[in-house]
Amino acid sequence: MENRKLAYINTWGCQMNAHDTEKMKGLLSLVGYDFTDKQEEADLILFNTCSIRQKAEQKFYSTLGMMKALKQKKPHIKIGVTGCIAQQEGDNIHKAFPFVDFTVGPQNISMLTDALEYDSYVSLITENKQLHTNNLPAIRSDQRRAWVNIMYGCNNFCTYCVVPYVRGRESSRPYGSILAEIGQLAEANYQEVTLLGQNVNSYNGGCPFHTLLEEIQKIDRLKRIRFVTSHPKDLNDELINTMATHNKICKHIHLPLQSGSSRVLKLMNRKYTFDEYIDKVNRLRLKIPDMAITSDIIAGFPTETTADHKETVRALTEIRFDGIFAFKYSNRPFTKASQMEGQVDELVKSERLKEILELQDNISEEINKRMEGGTYAVLIEECTDTTQNLYSGRTQTNKIINFNSPRQLAVGDIVDVKILNGYRHSLDGCIVNT
Repeated sequence: MENRKLAYINTWGCQMNAHDTEKMKGLLSLVGYDFTDKQEEADLILFNTCSIRQKAEQKFYSTLGMMKALKQKKPHIKIGVTGCIAQQEGDNIHKAFPFVDFTVGPQNISMLTDALEYDSYVSLITENKQLHTNNLPAIRSDQRRAWVNIMYGCNNFCTYCVVPYVRGRESSRPYGSILAEIGQLAEANYQEVTLLGQNVNSYNGGCPFHTLLEEIQKIDRLKRIRFVTSHPKDLNDELINTMATHNKICKHIHLPLQSGSSRVLKLMNRKYTFDEYIDKVNRLRLKIPDMAITSDIIAGFPTETTADHKETVRALTEIRFDGIFAFKYSNRPFTKASQMEGQVDELVKSERLKEILELQDNISEEINKRMEGGTYAVLIEECTDTTQNLYSGRTQTNKIINFNSPRQLAVGDIVDVKILNGYRHSLDGCIVNT
């Protein structure tokens, strides 16, 4: 039997990047690769990168620099950089790190195996107007939950965000292709899908987003449907009504606010005011009282004043998100915000972020505490201790629950769990015997 080569892939960033890695694994498997979590064993090392924040970029470059010694020790190793930093920096990566053999942009994953054929450095970074028609194989990291791209790129051009520059203009996959993929996943006993897009609300692949959800809802054997991310400006009553009507659609929405100050939101080019945002939150909660809402917050956007920051704090107190991802503002290449006057001092950004996170931690804990004594349907994601029958899973509202069971269960099962204790980021419970 022919010996297969080994590939090591290090992935940074969002679910989109994680699913890109699954596709790269699918392609590499077709040309004779298996996979390892040990760099020193690998014949191919890939870095699938993220440039959304400066910290992730710095961590990547630090890790890449350590590959020089390994390349000197094993010259046959191929080292490639993919993802958003590859698109953003291109040949500059090879100039700084000559041991890198190729760079491949996120729109060009289908060309990954072509890059392996070159004897000298190659950069495969082009605009791919047919990206939405690509149906690439994938080796998925989970056997019961799957990511599914429904669209690529972004047209919003928020002034802080590099995504439109590295992932290109928005394009939607044809709805028939999406339904076929999810149908195959359901036949393979996948219980849950998460639909991926920079702004799923603007999906336009032959039908509006709420209609796509209605069609996915009809697929037999599929139990749960999630999606990320929703842009507040495009959230409409049709989507809200669809989520309220269909029980397979999880009662959780990630709705990035970014700032509680309408002045700052305008500078961010978010295309909504705080009042418009909270009106949509109220409409969601009126129609779906148990809806869980999470969000993104940026601390210290250029020109953000103490008063603007207090508006964000007030927003968190008023809205009471179930959870947030909050970060200090980070200058990104190509973006308008990086050229703005009034950049906020790093210490001030850190202090504001600390206040935001501490407030949200308390809110999240209070919300989770109120779940104590309730019983919720939980999709089992993993067995954390086989000897004690300890499991971890999620509710429809995306709450992580750790629980025990008197009997052995299977990953992918949906079981009823009673909540015993609520904490900031998780809950403890026990299975309800039926």
